Amino acid sequence: MKANRLFFIDAVRAFAILMMLQGHFIDTLLNPIYRDSSNMAFQVWHYFRGITAPTFFTISGLVFLYLLLRARDKGEDKFRVKKGIYRGLLLIAIGYMLRIDFFGWIRGDFSSYFFVVDVLQCIGLSLILLILCYVLLRKHCKLLSLLLLVLGCLCFLTEPLYRSIDLNHIPKIFANYLTKVNGSIFTILPWFGFTAFGGFLATIFFSHVHRRRFRLVTILSFFITGFLLIDCSGWLFMKLHYWFDVQILKEVAYYNYLFPRLGNVLLLFGVFYGAEPFLKGLLIGKIGQKTLSIYVIHFIIIFGSFTGLGLKHFYLKALNPTQAILGALAFIVVVCIISFYYVKTNAFIYNTVRRLIKAIKNKSQAFKD
Repeated sequence: MKANRLFFIDAVRAFAILMMLQGHFIDTLLNPIYRDSSNMAFQVWHYFRGITAPTFFTISGLVFLYLLLRARDKGEDKFRVKKGIYRGLLLIAIGYMLRIDFFGWIRGDFSSYFFVVDVLQCIGLSLILLILCYVLLRKHCKLLSLLLLVLGCLCFLTEPLYRSIDLNHIPKIFANYLTKVNGSIFTILPWFGFTAFGGFLATIFFSHVHRRRFRLVTILSFFITGFLLIDCSGWLFMKLHYWFDVQILKEVAYYNYLFPRLGNVLLLFGVFYGAEPFLKGLLIGKIGQKTLSIYVIHFIIIFGSFTGLGLKHFYLKALNPTQAILGALAFIVVVCIISFYYVKTNAFIYNTVRRLIKAIKNKSQAFKD
């Protein structure tokens, strides 16, 4: 089976990372007095900020499983599985490393902030879970597709059950993956649900992308499904609650934010997949290939990883809208320039960590000898 390269993936990743850059900058530094929910500009900003993380998780599942399925088609999936597990563990490690404050540690200040789970840890663990699903059903693509669809729905539908879960009886390093009580930004539930839906889409693309009119049908499906999830999912769950008298469906309907967010992601996919013929070779695609480098650089600059000194510590909630907008634009340019010319690829980070691990192994072996 011939599996085509999906250029729109890099464009979606680029859009998401740029929205994340401006979102983190403005959210961290904008004075709260200017957060007016009745202001149209603020509503637009808040909308795009709300769909950034769902887009990241969904596109991560899509691109990873799509590449894994392509590798299987070439008989190279064992290497890709090992590489994927390594990458997932590496993302988790980098997520923790970015919360290291060397100066604070030198002073003896070992804050529990280090154990907070953020997007990298959740994406890393989600990719590992996706690999487990693939290994389980690698020879049955249709069953794998169904499993991922079911897992995505279950993650969303059971959200009321774990929304306020109390895990004080287990160590924070594990509890933080399931509860936000200790300050975690993301938790594996419900966010793995977006990755599962992305994996489901990957199976659809891999199995049918070569077919005639696939692009047209898929674009229409993205828009129709997206609008239905946004406008009708809450109504549907209430109807199902009335018909089957299942309490959890009522709770999902009353606090229905996950399915509409997925709908927004699908609309975004529809836009970029429709524009794919015009995106090949553009800068936006190159930006989408450097998301990890960009994420690490922006995190260090804003939140002060390693040194404890970042923009947050000097301008926290201090900027007016004009300063925040101009600053965000400048911030995006600076981070992208650093990523392109000083940290040339995501491989820089992976190779650096590989060299570090190799050096540790060599030291350990020398010590044993």
